[in-house]
Amino acid sequence: MIMYHRPIQAPQILTKQTIHCPNCGNHAVRQQCLIEKEIVTETACPVCDYLLVNCHRTGRVVDSYLCLSTRR
Repeated sequence: MIMYHRPIQAPQILTKQTIHCPNCGNHAVRQQCLIEKEIVTETACPVCDYLLVNCHRTGRVVDSYLCLSTRR
């Protein structure tokens, strides 16, 4: 049986802003993206490796990551 999957579209960035990281206070990026008819908010910090992705509509966490071995 051959199954055909429709291609996943690349996220469309709706807004992008520089903020202070909620974890370390350095500059981080917060952007809202449209993915498969849902808007998600992604907050990422390149300094402490903080990542939080949540659904804009419900506020539920979609993905998160924090590297605990980073020295401050």
